[in-house]
Amino acid sequence: MKTSITGCITVFVAFVFLSIGNIFSQGMNELVYSEDTTFSASELHELRLRFRNLNFFRNNEYKGELVKGYTLPGLWILPSVSYQPLRNLKIEAGAYMLRYWGESKYPNTHYANLPGYDTGDTQSAFHAVPFFRVHYKPLPGISLVLGNIYGSNNHGLIEPLYNKEMVMTSDPEAGVQFLWNTRCFNMDMWVNWESFIFQGDNRQEEFTFGVSSRVKANSSLDRVHWYLPVQLIFKHQGGEINTSATSRGVKTWFNAAAGVGVDIKTPFPCFNRLNIEADAAYYSQQKGDIFPSDNGYGFYGKAVADFKNFRLHAAYWQCHDFVSLMGDPLFGAVSMFNPGQVYKDPKMAYLSLEYSHRIGKGFALGVHADVYNTFAADTKTTLSGDDGNLEVKFSHVPNSISFLAGIYLRTDFSFLIKRF
Repeated sequence: MKTSITGCITVFVAFVFLSIGNIFSQGMNELVYSEDTTFSASELHELRLRFRNLNFFRNNEYKGELVKGYTLPGLWILPSVSYQPLRNLKIEAGAYMLRYWGESKYPNTHYANLPGYDTGDTQSAFHAVPFFRVHYKPLPGISLVLGNIYGSNNHGLIEPLYNKEMVMTSDPEAGVQFLWNTRCFNMDMWVNWESFIFQGDNRQEEFTFGVSSRVKANSSLDRVHWYLPVQLIFKHQGGEINTSATSRGVKTWFNAAAGVGVDIKTPFPCFNRLNIEADAAYYSQQKGDIFPSDNGYGFYGKAVADFKNFRLHAAYWQCHDFVSLMGDPLFGAVSMFNPGQVYKDPKMAYLSLEYSHRIGKGFALGVHADVYNTFAADTKTTLSGDDGNLEVKFSHVPNSISFLAGIYLRTDFSFLIKRF
C-alpha cells in the first residue's frame, strides 16, 4: 500500500512538471544522464574546483513476476579538482559519494552486481569511492581515458543491454576507454574493472568489456540520417589467485546488439525530430551455469519523437531465453524475483513521456513517466526438491502493467582556483 501511494505521488508530480517548461529539444539522456567529453580551450593552464551532483526520486511500480517494485530516493555528489596542463590533456581527482534517504549503511562494493557477488563489509553515512581521471586526446576525434572513464549512459547502449537507472545505483566506471569519433564512424570501447583481488582473496575478480559503435551511412547533419549501431558487452568473473573463494569457477557472459536506425529532422516548429531504430539482440553464457539458458535472442524496435517541450518514446521487445546482463529485468526471460522461473518467449511494449529543461548553465531538470506492458506468457520454474531431485512446475502469468516515474535535478559547474 505504501509503495502504491508513493507511485501515485510520483506520477502526479511528474505530470505537473511535464505540463510546464521552455522550448528545448535535448532529451534527459543528454541533459541529465550523460557527461560532456569535450575539451574546453578556455580552461588551458587552469586549476578548477568542479562540483557534480544528481538529486533523484525514482519510483518503479513493477508488476508481474520478473522483478518487484522499489523506490530510489537520494543523491550522489562528486566534488573534484581538475587541471588542464595541455590543450589535449586533462587531469581530475575527487570523490564520488552516494546517499539514499532513510539509509545509513551501504555495502562496500560496486553496486552493479551479478548473482553470487556479495560482501558483508559496509560503509556509514555515504557509499564513497575515490575518483581519478586522465583524459588524453592525441589526435582530433580520438581520446584515451584512464582511471574513471566516461561510463554509464555515455556508452549509448540500447535499453535491453543497459538500464539508465544505473546512473543512480552504480559506482563510476573505472579502467581504460578509447573514444573514436569521425564523420562516418563513432566508437566507444572500454574496460570497466569492477573487482580487484589479492592473493588468497575470498572473492572473484570481475570486469566488463564493452564496445558501442555506430556506422554512419551519411552525415548526421543531413535532414535524413541513416546509421548502423553495433554493441557488445562481455561480463567476466574469475581469478586464479583467489584460493579462499567459495566459488572459483570462471563465469563469462555476453550480450550483443546490431541493427539499423534513421534520424529525421522535421521542418515543423513544434516537432523537431523523429528517430526510428530496430535491433536484434543476442545473449550467451560462455562459461558457468548461473543462468538457466546458455543462449538467447531478442528483437527491439523503437520510435522516439522530440516535440516542443517533450520527448515521446515508444518501443516493443520480445525475446527467447534472453538474459540482459546490465539492463532492466523487464527485458529478460529470467525472473529476478522467483528463483528458477523462466518466461517462455516474453513480449513487452512500453511508452515513455519525458520533459527535460536546462535551467541555466550547469543546471538541468528532468522528469519522466513510463508505462510498461508485459504480455501474458507461460513460465517454467525449476527448483531443487527435498530429495535433491529437480522439480519442474509450469504456470501461466497474466498480462501485467508496470508504472515508472522519476524527477531529477542535475548540477555540473566549476570555479577557477588559479591560472598558471
